[in-house]
Amino acid sequence: MNLATWRERVGAAVIDAIPYLALLGAGAVVGNNGDGTYGVYLYLFLLAALAWIGYNRWFLGGRGQSWGKRLLGLDLVSERTEKPIGAGAALVRDLAHAADVVSCIGVLFPLWDAKRQTLGDKLAGTVVTKR
Repeated sequence: MNLATWRERVGAAVIDAIPYLALLGAGAVVGNNGDGTYGVYLYLFLLAALAWIGYNRWFLGGRGQSWGKRLLGLDLVSERTEKPIGAGAALVRDLAHAADVVSCIGVLFPLWDAKRQTLGDKLAGTVVTKR
């Protein structure tokens, strides 16, 4: 298996975050009522941002690629079968990644781990490979 580097994984995550952050930023600007309160447009943009995350997770699980991974030529696969893991397992992996982010150390694991896995990858039994 040709494993993705930590930098490639971070690059894919940044690419994946751009539409989400853009939607949140647009919602904050458009939804601002000018008096310190926010209107319904903020919530519509927030809903669109959450829909983006949901779509990207479904895409990640079903095809093994989020948009960021696709642009960088990376695949998320089961370490056992080397096939995409499915949307449900991708969601479980994302929840496990919350522990990675909170601990801060989990996201750095690929720097020294032999399989370049985060803690979330280890829990989900996944690896990120390069094409």
